[in-house]
Amino acid sequence: MANPESNTPDDDSTRDLEKGDMFQEEEGAEFRHETHPHTPTTSASRQENGQTDQENGADIPKPEANLTDWNGPDDPDNPQNWSMTWRIYHAAIPALFGFAVTFGTSVYTPALADIMHDFQISRTVAILGLSIYTLGIGFGPTLTAPLSEGHGRKIVYLVSSPIFMLFTLGSGFSKNFALLCVCRFIAGFTGSPALAVGAGSNADLFPPQQRAVSTSIIMMAPFAGPSLGPIVGGFVAQYKGWRWTQWCLLFITLVIFVAALPMQETYKPIILQRRAKKLGLSVKPAPGGVDIKRTFALKLARPMHMLFTEPAVFFFSLYTSFAFGVLFLFFAAFPYIFALPPYSFSTSQAGLTFIAIGIGVLLGGITCIVVDRYLYQKKHHEAMAAGRPYADPEYRLYAAMIGSWGILIGLFWFGWCAGKGVHWAPTLLGAIPFAWGNLCLFTSSALYLVDVYGPLNGASAMAANGVSRYTLGAVFPLFTIQMYKALGVSWATSLLGFLSLAMIPIPYLFFKYGPSIRARSKYPVAT
Repeated sequence: MANPESNTPDDDSTRDLEKGDMFQEEEGAEFRHETHPHTPTTSASRQENGQTDQENGADIPKPEANLTDWNGPDDPDNPQNWSMTWRIYHAAIPALFGFAVTFGTSVYTPALADIMHDFQISRTVAILGLSIYTLGIGFGPTLTAPLSEGHGRKIVYLVSSPIFMLFTLGSGFSKNFALLCVCRFIAGFTGSPALAVGAGSNADLFPPQQRAVSTSIIMMAPFAGPSLGPIVGGFVAQYKGWRWTQWCLLFITLVIFVAALPMQETYKPIILQRRAKKLGLSVKPAPGGVDIKRTFALKLARPMHMLFTEPAVFFFSLYTSFAFGVLFLFFAAFPYIFALPPYSFSTSQAGLTFIAIGIGVLLGGITCIVVDRYLYQKKHHEAMAAGRPYADPEYRLYAAMIGSWGILIGLFWFGWCAGKGVHWAPTLLGAIPFAWGNLCLFTSSALYLVDVYGPLNGASAMAANGVSRYTLGAVFPLFTIQMYKALGVSWATSLLGFLSLAMIPIPYLFFKYGPSIRARSKYPVAT
């Protein structure tokens, strides 16, 4: 990063913007001292000799210490050295928050008929309640993920969740559709941190060679939530009304929030800063004072900068966003398709069709764990035998390369069975490989991005990915019904299948050319 003392702020910020340096991660405050943190201070030494600072008339400043890294590989403050039980707990909390927030997307959709009736609006307008919430989830991490890098993970979880619950409560009490949309947007925006920060927390807790299992579980949450939402929402909407779909979401989040209260901080720079203060050591501020433009760039604009300047972030965001958009498209398509003859399902029965998505998500999580155990771990051991600490990040892409074919097969399978009125069982079987491939792609991509950019910039990379995914997730349902009416079920779904076919080469190309692409990155990357 350019020295802010060498130029005016405007000149320096412009130069950093052109170089991309403005958006690189600052690894926390500096702590400088020649002695070990536990070495007695000068003041303490004088007291041992019977002298005090006051007797010498000296005003001794607080010492600074070299606390830019852990005190060796066994440092107990390092979250990766905590007990496995404690680490699993800290990994489970963001996963559960992620489940609750994404549960809120689809629990709304079975209640569309009730909402249309209560507010006298069309189906497309009613779907805005889903889209606006999803859009909030997409843009929330652009603020919350970089803030977690500056202020820690825990505070983001515990501050955002009560706000999320407050506006979810407001959604259930909304007296008009405009107020419902406002509350849903703010709820989605403030509930989103777990979806981006969770990946960073996972990187804090587990070294790369142990990260795949926990990441697979965490990444199942954004898919398990939408899968179960319509199942619960279908019965709640049919028997209690649409308002209870929101209050059901509130109660789930409240339970998770209470469970999260014992959490500790996991982010390295924040832990080191707090340790310094606990030891009475002074933290050296960044030179040049506070530059508002630089602060904005670091905390807000970096995810967007990475999205449009880093090929890995852009192309994997494009692919996962398309797959995620199709998943959200199904929230509108399934109730429409299965309400038509020959199916003629009720609201609760249409919600049960999402069990197929849930099965695919579960199988995808298992696949990612198996791929890690038998493929990635083999490469990791080979790397260690060759004197390298980790395997190349590209070996994380095995699951994406396999899963991309599941998305393609599932779309054509489901589309042509549903379009021809085939029995619901084989029709829904086609949704399983789609959901399986979707989770394999997303988990593999997340592991790759975090391995490439590390926990420092990894949260911002995932925030950029989240903006892209949830933006398409918000847009796709808005044209679903029109597309299916115009093209028919078979060809509308086939159109999505052809688009997925065009994207299959992405993980294969990065598997082959990833090292050379990483070498040209403007950010610190794995080498």
